[in-house]
Amino acid sequence: MSVVRVAAVQHDIVWFDREANYVALAPRISAAAAGGARIVLLTETFSTGFSFADPAIAEPEGGPSSQFLVDQAAANDVWVGGTCAELAPDAPADDQRVSNVFVLAGPDGTVHRYRKIHPFSHSGEDEYVRAGSEHITVTIDGVRCSLFICYDLRFADEFWAVAHDTDAYLLIANWPAKRRHHWQTLARARAIENQAYFVAVNRVGRDGALDAEGKRTGPLDHSGDSAVFDPMGEVLVSAAGAETTIFADIDTDVVAATRQHFQFLQDRR
Repeated sequence: MSVVRVAAVQHDIVWFDREANYVALAPRISAAAAGGARIVLLTETFSTGFSFADPAIAEPEGGPSSQFLVDQAAANDVWVGGTCAELAPDAPADDQRVSNVFVLAGPDGTVHRYRKIHPFSHSGEDEYVRAGSEHITVTIDGVRCSLFICYDLRFADEFWAVAHDTDAYLLIANWPAKRRHHWQTLARARAIENQAYFVAVNRVGRDGALDAEGKRTGPLDHSGDSAVFDPMGEVLVSAAGAETTIFADIDTDVVAATRQHFQFLQDRR
């Protein structure tokens, strides 16, 4: 049996002000650690807001936003995750688009990177972001955690692909309020169909997105609705539309017992 406490930090984002976001989030990470969390999750593009058309979002791999996560993990003796817009060192010369990277930093300096497989083409993210191709599963204190980002939520096959090796899915997002029922329904469905915990972390507040010509495309409101579902799809904890931190315990015995009693995964084709 392994039990790991996860904290989902549901927060607003100061638009393209990295330092302001670092200052706001550091004490919230510390408070989550003090509350017993072993894993602390921030949101997608936690340090800038979601606007990949703006060149200012780009950072080198291991840049300031990633380093913030690394520093916070070490300072608080926890795993800390969020997404950063990073230019991979192996990016081809003819494609210098950034990747939307879920950076998960460990207290010992270990860093894992999951590159978003499904850029959000509806908003043009694919024009500015290179799609990833590899799933990432990280074992933390005996709990197997698979990493995903926002729009990935709509593609069940990605979650199916790693189900047998996953105890908990960790998905962080900037999901808009106008499609909040999609967010809530799909997150629960991914827990049920894969018989695993599902940790869904979303931002709150209003963004200030601009397109490539500098014209405002927003404002876009975000309702939060962060939640943790157990392997039967039951809500363990959920948040509404304000800044808050929610906690839940991931228990591998619950995953194993659910899969043993309801042997559904073996019937997939």
